[in-house]
Amino acid sequence: MKIENIELGPVTLRVRDIEQVKQFYVDVIGMSVLEEIEELVTLGTKERPLVILHHVPQAKTNPRVAGLFHLAILLPNRVALGSILAHLIEQRIEVGQGDHLVSEAFYLSDPEGNGIELYADRPKEQWSYEANGHVKMATEPVDYESMLQAAVNRSFTGLPVGTTMGHVHFKVRSIEAAKRFYHDRLGFSITTDSYPGALFLAADGYHHHIGTNVWARPSEALGVEAGLEAWTLLVNEETNQALGGTSSEWTLTDEDGITVHIKRTGA
Repeated sequence: MKIENIELGPVTLRVRDIEQVKQFYVDVIGMSVLEEIEELVTLGTKERPLVILHHVPQAKTNPRVAGLFHLAILLPNRVALGSILAHLIEQRIEVGQGDHLVSEAFYLSDPEGNGIELYADRPKEQWSYEANGHVKMATEPVDYESMLQAAVNRSFTGLPVGTTMGHVHFKVRSIEAAKRFYHDRLGFSITTDSYPGALFLAADGYHHHIGTNVWARPSEALGVEAGLEAWTLLVNEETNQALGGTSSEWTLTDEDGITVHIKRTGA
């Protein structure tokens, strides 16, 4: 099976200090609070949820478990990315960077150590491909000065309309097991396997919706620790049936304990 016509929905994080983490996503990342119900806070843009915080004050951290490497927030264009970069500089937030040929990205973490990527894609016609059809990706320095210059007259007022959850990247114990779940079970196509210790997969011709790596060498499956609780895959009726779904919302969990909420759109 080859999965098609998908989008990524919100990532749910299990957090200990929900007020501190909520304010980070509002003040630093520029999200809006969309809903607060009991132990859950939903954040995103006015048009879509991006992150759900689940307050679990007793949750423990465990660096040995599989889980989230980063959630990746896709800005609609390079100017929007330059605008949030200028905002982060004003906030004195340190960021990492990477020009991945298909995209330009900046990296940071929330107060509880959950990784975040903020990125903008290059136009698809500028992407290059290997002889086997895989997307060429690399990690090179970002030309951030021209990006800031392009956004010099655009003040940051929060994540703009058109911002989406672009991809999710996981720490896994086995690339082979990740391939079995994300490629064989869910039907994502392998787009790049040339990074040592990593595998990237996507649907609909994208460079990657799913990233997996063994770089941190996790040794335990994810349980109820602080950090990733679930990610969300939005599918249409045809794709939902092809995956084996018999209801509009259901879940699958991979060998690393990483859970995906599968939701049928239009349900």
